[in-house]
Amino acid sequence: MATLEQNSFDQGLHSEQLRGRTQQVFFSSEEEENFLYPYAYEVDLGNRAEFDAAEMEISAINKKIRELMQRGHGHIVVKNPSAKHSLGVGILNRLNLDFEGSLGYFGVGLIDGPNVRISGRVGWSCAENMMSGTVVIENNAGSTFGAAIRGGDLVCKGDVGSRTGIDQKGGTIIVGGRTGAFSGFMMQRGRMIVLGDAGKNLGDSMYDGTIFVGGEIESLGVDAVPGELSDLDAAWIERKLELYGLEASNGAANMKKIVAGRQLWNYDNLEPSEKKIVL
Repeated sequence: MATLEQNSFDQGLHSEQLRGRTQQVFFSSEEEENFLYPYAYEVDLGNRAEFDAAEMEISAINKKIRELMQRGHGHIVVKNPSAKHSLGVGILNRLNLDFEGSLGYFGVGLIDGPNVRISGRVGWSCAENMMSGTVVIENNAGSTFGAAIRGGDLVCKGDVGSRTGIDQKGGTIIVGGRTGAFSGFMMQRGRMIVLGDAGKNLGDSMYDGTIFVGGEIESLGVDAVPGELSDLDAAWIERKLELYGLEASNGAANMKKIVAGRQLWNYDNLEPSEKKIVL
């Protein structure tokens, strides 16, 4: 009978440490002040506010969101964001944030806590360095979607560009359609679910983590290899997709699983001839 530790390992929750400083943080239940940022606002998620951003500058829009949070509004609706860049960035707070329209580059990056819904499209590098919370895009997304994401759920119900989840360090990325070339490039932790097709060099140079693909894979990258999809994997995929009204067209149990071959783990110790084989 499989142990809880083995089941966790099979799902990609590995305890192997990277070189250098650990990213693990330990909290005591007696230190409640450490659970929130010292400058976080007390908000009421039932207290709704909205404003029209059509004629506003980027800095003014972000300032307005913070002012509303400071007043205790926990549900903020931004109308007509007009595909402006860098909106909703750096929010380190509980918050329901809706954008009724599309965002430009670097939307909702560096966030830790908010639940964001975007009714339109997003440009490059949406949710870069996201720490926690949820971001759901109802349409398509540009390249480097979820770059260096560390936690939370990042969901695009349409297609995304190349290098999705580049340098992903945790969390879950879900793509309802297709993803472009080099998705999962240098992935270190976390999971990625792609319900459509994947472009060239999927998982190239991935160090760890897991990628699930429902469609066709054009090619695998360096050190990315097929893995065996377990019943535990399939059950987790189904539960996760259900949260966002998505489903695998051929069933979660028929998705392809891609993992790291781990030939790069000790790359510096390989002989020159061995390095050529790996690459």
